Amino acid sequence: MPTVVRKKIKRGIRISRYVIYKETLVDRRENFLSFLGTFLGIGIIAFYQKQILNENENVFLIGSFAASSVLIFGAIQSPLAQPRNLVGGHFISAILGVSIYKLFPDIIWITGPLAVALSIVCMQVTKTLHPPGGATALIAVTGSAKIKALGYGFVVFPVLTGAITLLIAALVFNNLSPNRHYPSSRRLRNMLRKLYHSLTFKS
Repeated sequence: MPTVVRKKIKRGIRISRYVIYKETLVDRRENFLSFLGTFLGIGIIAFYQKQILNENENVFLIGSFAASSVLIFGAIQSPLAQPRNLVGGHFISAILGVSIYKLFPDIIWITGPLAVALSIVCMQVTKTLHPPGGATALIAVTGSAKIKALGYGFVVFPVLTGAITLLIAALVFNNLSPNRHYPSSRRLRNMLRKLYHSLTFKS
């Protein structure tokens, strides 16, 4: 085997070992912050629901928010977990899901796959790919009668408000440790810090 090939293989093995080590490294502080961020983010959304709707109307707590929480609190450096992806992915997918349901209201074998497939393509084109967004599009066409009755209101409540709530929780709890930085873009972090300082200074 050529020397160059052997070196590349050894380098690949070293990188793989490092990545596996980092991913399986247990840090109790980091885990606790992930727990707190998720608990608070989902908890606030649940509080919205409790205050606005009765216990039998599950509208605000859609399943895709749980999947988003795994990404933004458990894999914060992932490109799929960044603010643009979180908010943009849910927003675009919700609009597509509602639109498709309105076009084909009672043809589930068309609306389901079409909503998910189109949401993936649109997220790819707009660089907002966020896997839970596909679930949001599917919920828009297969959800309860209450969700379907919301029409395009579904895009704002619960999707946009929920995504922004999770984003705020992520911005707080993912920056409480020197080992956690969110968003991953330093430029965007600096912009958010300047915005925060300007708002607190004015208040």
